[in-house]
This record gives sequence, C-alpha cells and structure tokens, in this order.
Amino acid sequence: MFTRLLKGKRLLGRELGNKRREDRRVEKRKIDHIQICLNENVEAKRITTGFEDVFLIHRALPELNLEEIDLSTEVFGHKFSAPIMISSITGGAKEALKINASIAEAVEELGLGMGVGSQRAALENPKLRQTYAIVRKKAPNAFLAANIGAPQIIRDYTVKEIKKAIEMIEADALIIHLNPLQEAVQPEGEAFYRGALEKIRKIVDSLDTQVIVKETGAGISAEDAKKLKEAGVTGIDIAGAGGTSWAAVECYRANQRGDRFATEVGKEFWDWGIPTAVSLVEVVQSVDLSVIASGGVRSGLDVVKALSLGADLAGFALPVLRPAMKSGEEVKEKIKIIIQQLRTSMFLIGADSMERLREIPIIVLGKTAEWLKMRGFDIESYARRGAK
Repeated sequence: MFTRLLKGKRLLGRELGNKRREDRRVEKRKIDHIQICLNENVEAKRITTGFEDVFLIHRALPELNLEEIDLSTEVFGHKFSAPIMISSITGGAKEALKINASIAEAVEELGLGMGVGSQRAALENPKLRQTYAIVRKKAPNAFLAANIGAPQIIRDYTVKEIKKAIEMIEADALIIHLNPLQEAVQPEGEAFYRGALEKIRKIVDSLDTQVIVKETGAGISAEDAKKLKEAGVTGIDIAGAGGTSWAAVECYRANQRGDRFATEVGKEFWDWGIPTAVSLVEVVQSVDLSVIASGGVRSGLDVVKALSLGADLAGFALPVLRPAMKSGEEVKEKIKIIIQQLRTSMFLIGADSMERLREIPIIVLGKTAEWLKMRGFDIESYARRGAK
C-alpha cells in the first residue's frame, strides 16, 4: 500500500513538473514574440499588401467640410466611433500586461475595439489570467474579442474551456485564429489542422457569443471564406500577407536557438500568403459576412482603401506595439494620427460617411488586378461606381 502511494506521489510530482515546464515554455514564447517584433524587421520583404495598386479618385470639389465627416459605424452589433479594430497582439506573459492595458485604455477613450492574443497560456496557468483580464478593466465599454487557436480547439479544449476564455475578458466576440504557416515553421509548432472546420462549426453552434475567424498574416481565400460562412461564423478577419510575417518571427526565434534547420525553413516562407488587398476582394465578393481587413495596414489611407474594397473594419497591431510599451497616451496618439489620415482621405474623395465611402469609385491596377482577374473576380465594378 505504502509503495503504491509513494509511486503515485512520484507520478503526480512528475506530471506537475512537466506542466510547470510547459507553462514556462509558453510564457517564454510569448516574451520572445514581443521582443522580436520590437527589435527586428518582421515585415514581409518581397510581397506587399496590394494597397499600392488601389487608387482613390481625388475630388477637387469634395462639396463637404472636413469636420462634417462621420466616421462612426456599427459592426458585430457594436457602435465604433471609427472603423478601427486593434488586432490581437499578446497576453500570457508579465510583459504583456502593460501592452494590453495601454491598448485597452486607448480604445476605450477613442470608442474602438481590440482583440487579445491567444489565451491558451491563461487557460493552462491561471496566474496569467490578469494579463488578459486587464483589458475589460481598462475598457469597460469597448468591443473586446477573446482569442484561441485552431490547433487548441482541435486537440485540447472543449466548449467549457472556450467559455472560460470568453468570460476571462467578458468578451463581445470570440476569435478563432488560423496560423498553419506559423505552426509549420515554429520549432515547437503544432501543425494539426485536420478537423478544424468541423470544430469551428460545433463551437459556433454551442455558443451565444459571436465567432470571428482570423488568419495571422497569410490571408484567407474565397474557398475558405465560403466554408467558414457555411460553418456559421459571424465574421472573418482576413489578416493578409504584406505586413508582419510570423514565419519571419519564428525564423528569428529558431536562429536565436541555433536551430539552423528551422531557420532555413522559416526563411523560405517569409513572404508566403495572399496579399491583403487580394484576400479582401476574394472574401467580400464571395460571402456576405462582416469582414475585418488587417495585414500590413499602416495608415489611415490604407484604412480607406480597405473600406473602399468592402471591409467593415480595418485592423492593425504592429504600429501600436512600441507605443503600448510606453503608455495608453502614446497608443492613443498613434491611433489618432491614423484616424486623422482616414478623415483627410475621405475629405479628398468626397465621402462624408461610411455609406458614402462604399459608393466612391476606385481603380485597381497592377499585380493585384492581374491576380483578381485570373481568379475570376470583378474589379471593373469598383471603377464604375457612381460619384457626385
């Protein structure tokens, strides 16, 4: 009897030790991601967003006043003062607490929305919950989205755990992020995607909360958008290629660890994906869902181009990461600059509201036009839209 008890205690101790090591590995990975994004060039090199191929028609007679422009919009049943969502960045590490708090303070004051990073770390280690829960404390009225990865819903988590993630930040929506590229090149990646669509469908059916499916920098095709629509999701965040490359981030991590094999694999896929503008058109012309355009959005002009192509919101993360390390005021200042660029762009094309913006003619040229024509999408209708 004593021997069995002793053996049981040893096994339990070994399991607890393994769990603590895994918790530390997850937290260390979160820290690595933050530091690399802050200190290295993690953006695409040879592939672009495609926004450079989208041209707005200047109106010398806009027939409106700059201060009259109404940027407000309603998406996911929530009123946004401007069509901006700060994309999921982080959580699950002590360093993430400051970042999430700063962003939450800014979006609350500006009337916007934000997503948190994957909540896997906090589901496995309750001590890290505060790094996520801080966002609702700082932003009691803002639109907030919880976040969990597709590999986790396939292998690890039931609806019970997913509800815990939603409750953790009192979320208005759940983001399920798709990151097959990152998992494939990450040294400790979990490239398990068989059955992902069925799991998404089951989660949608089991939750009262809205579900948004988000890529992480490689874009979403028309084919996958249709599947997600059939699965019942509320919205899609395309997160196209041309901005932050998670293959690049993992390439840096592998190099730091002296893992030459993973480094070389990461390098090859640095610029993998569907450009943001292309992915956006493929999705909005294929499904009737709320769409967030993210992936290399770096200015208010990018936001206007994304909205003109059919997005309901535009999202970005990297531009606010460095300011978030300082304060909520720094984040707010950066976002306000982008909002003023957005307002100015709308003034110069004669659009005084989100509704009017979608009626303004735009021109799509270059590689973006070539891609979309080859895939059978209509780009000429954008140029033929009526103007005053």
